[in-house]
Amino acid sequence: MTGQRLDKWLWCARLAKTRSAATRLIADGKVRINGERVRKPSRLVQHGDVVTATPPGRLVVWRVLDAAERRGPAPLAQTLYDDLTPPLDETEGDAGSEARVGKRPTKRDRRRIDTFRALWS
Repeated sequence: MTGQRLDKWLWCARLAKTRSAATRLIADGKVRINGERVRKPSRLVQHGDVVTATPPGRLVVWRVLDAAERRGPAPLAQTLYDDLTPPLDETEGDAGSEARVGKRPTKRDRRRIDTFRALWS
């Protein structure tokens, strides 16, 4: 393997749904290779590189094992990398409503939002 463009590799490994989404991740500074922030989607990844990415809501650490000619099914994509992502702590699970960031509001939350909006209308 001589190398593959980072945006194409992220797309083939199914970290990003589209190549443009992979490019956005890189442009936003959410991808690192071997600890260095990547600025350009054209950066080549080699066998053995460690890719760290923070797509919305998670952290992913992968060691590059191979490149792909084209995007294939998920089982094939999993052969492109070795997952080094640290496991989640038990304390980070359900801690109550504080852990609900980014999810739909509960009925109680909705009532509070409506009350707040009524005050400022």
